[in-house]
Amino acid sequence: MWRVLVTDEMKLGRTEGLPAAVDYRPGMPREEILEAIGDYDALITRSRTRVDAELLARAKRLKVIGRGGVGVDNIDLEAASRRGILVVNVPEANTRSAAELAFGLLLAAARGIALSDRKLRAGEWDRKFLGRELLGKTLGIVGLGRIGSQVAKFAKGFDMKVLAYDPYIPRSRAEKLGVELLDELEDLLRRSDFLTVHTPLTEETRGMIGRRELYLLPRGAVVVNAARGGIIQEEALLEVLNEGHLFAAGIDVFAEEPPKKDHPLIHHPKVVHTAHLGANTAEAQTRVGEEVLKRVIAALEGEIAYAINAGFDPEAFRALRGFVPLGERLGKLLAQITRGRVQAVEVAFFGEFEADPEPVATAVAKGLLERVLSEGVNLIAARPLLKERGIALSVRKVPEAQGYTQLVEVRLQTDKEERTARGTVLGGQPRLVGIDGYPLESVLEGTFLVCKNYDRPGVVGQVGTLLGEAGVNIAGLQLGRDRPGGKALFVLSVDERPEEGVLKSLEALELLERVDVAEL
Repeated sequence: MWRVLVTDEMKLGRTEGLPAAVDYRPGMPREEILEAIGDYDALITRSRTRVDAELLARAKRLKVIGRGGVGVDNIDLEAASRRGILVVNVPEANTRSAAELAFGLLLAAARGIALSDRKLRAGEWDRKFLGRELLGKTLGIVGLGRIGSQVAKFAKGFDMKVLAYDPYIPRSRAEKLGVELLDELEDLLRRSDFLTVHTPLTEETRGMIGRRELYLLPRGAVVVNAARGGIIQEEALLEVLNEGHLFAAGIDVFAEEPPKKDHPLIHHPKVVHTAHLGANTAEAQTRVGEEVLKRVIAALEGEIAYAINAGFDPEAFRALRGFVPLGERLGKLLAQITRGRVQAVEVAFFGEFEADPEPVATAVAKGLLERVLSEGVNLIAARPLLKERGIALSVRKVPEAQGYTQLVEVRLQTDKEERTARGTVLGGQPRLVGIDGYPLESVLEGTFLVCKNYDRPGVVGQVGTLLGEAGVNIAGLQLGRDRPGGKALFVLSVDERPEEGVLKSLEALELLERVDVAEL
């Protein structure tokens, strides 16, 4: 019988009759965990227990780590993966609770509930406050994942019109919810009487709603952030509230938690706030405990569908050598240079591989997704995540390698265009050997500028001059063209990503058709 150690507080439900003995020891000191962990097959934690390399080194029997909740920041995923330990979590367990709190903040902000409560407690009977109804208003949702979709359902129940901005969600999902999916964030902001954000905090989303974006909202709009602190710039929100452009705001999360006692938003009369309580309901906590225990037992029995980390069979990994990182980088490259909403991806393998190259296609999926999602995208979760987003992944195998011993071609289709990238492994190193049918060769690392142009003299020189004036150093150059004087494409490796102003100057060059940036 397996042994499972639970070191943080949670409601596990019935543990009798399970094929595992569960030791429930919430609040267990770290020294005791280090001493005992060697006797257990699975560990279940929340955020308190730090599962680092030191702990894992002592976990000789450990096969599964269960995280009661979403984030796995307290777990060393790399160390766990190296030891073949599966990590499972339950990101959907608090969906309903988080969505209800977000909508509650929206209602409270619109009706001045917190403000009236404070006045009444102070002995002031003030009936002059005029709130805002939801009927017929437009709600803009940034991030139409699990929680954003639930908020959309609530809003439809209040007879609101719902818009959403999420470049990584297929239109079919939005259509099923009765939501209008917009391609540009600015368009959503201009049309939204109420705004709520439900994205993870990534480099892409950090500070995405600032002063400019808040002023794109109609005057008198209400803003809610119950996702992650830092998505909405707090200083900007304070300024726009003080200037009277926004009616009110609801906040459950802060960039620094807990916030300082004198944080101006906490004491602002137009703000209603809670202390990061999105998942804090009795029902959600029960679901978290029960579901994480089920998934840990399933993982012990060999089910890996819910694992957020996994490795390859060692023999297959050695046989594929550099092709797994090649697939990941080709996916990451295309994710950044292809415009529009992703609909499908095809991975074609040319030539004979020493092992089944299917894991390389999984690595492509990982590369496509990892710049989008903050929670660990890995080789076991990548394909289910693609499927969840309605993105089709197909694999094609061709015996002839077309000039190389083995060749991998990735074709990415969006609702706006289709782009391809080809690569191989030379000297154990992933190499780019073509984009959109243009032959070229480059190491797949660093920052790339991918430029499509008309094949005329001086184009590369103009680009080099602009970059030089901006202090951007060119590390490498590769060119390809379809015919003399026709269309061409060149790839510049640069030491750093050019600033947006420099990119706009490049796009303004007459002979350049487009410029895309990729960071690998």
